[in-house]
Parts: sequence; structure tokens; C-alpha cells
Amino acid sequence: MQTDSLKKNWEFQTVYKRGKSFANKHIVMFVQKNSKGINRLGISASKKIGKAVVRNKQRRRLKEAFRALEQGILYGYDIVILPRIGIKDANFLEVVSSTKHLLRKHGIWRQNG
Repeated sequence: MQTDSLKKNWEFQTVYKRGKSFANKHIVMFVQKNSKGINRLGISASKKIGKAVVRNKQRRRLKEAFRALEQGILYGYDIVILPRIGIKDANFLEVVSSTKHLLRKHGIWRQNG
């Protein structure tokens, strides 16, 4: 199933206010159940991460990590991911592992392993 994007500021703000958050060394993840039956993903990188080129690279890496894990994620959630400064030093497998770790903590990972 395809994942849509969160685009509007009010969509992000709703997830920040009503959603639940967990964090690890590389990312912070906010999750809120929605009534749409699909997942919607939003990634917001602050200027603390670096200049625009660096922020965009981290956004692309997080989107790809989410896409790699998409088959194991339950549907019907709005997810906002905030990269932390430590993500710049992580390789792609560590980013995928961090993403999977937080999906498990939120209880929206359906696969064992």
C-alpha cells in the first residue's frame, strides 16, 4: 500500500500535539492514529542538522528507510519523523534499524524479527 505525505503545517502540529513520541539516538518519531486507513509520513529536519544539502540528504535517507520497512508497518497512522544530529554519522543500516526500533516501541510494527 502506498504511503502519503503530511504537507500542511496544521497536519504536523496535530500529530505533535495529539500523537505519542519516542526517541532514540538518531531520530524522534511522533505517531497518531488516523481514520483514513493509510499511513501518512512527514519528515521535518531542523537547521541544527546542517545546511539545506545535508538536511535534504537526511530526509531522503529517512524516506528510503521507511520505504524499506513499509511492508511490516500497520496501516492507519500519521507519522512524523524528526532526525537528530547523530543521524549524520550513521550509515543507512543504522538508520533503518533506528526507524524499526521506534516503530516497535509505538506498537505499529507487525512482523517478528
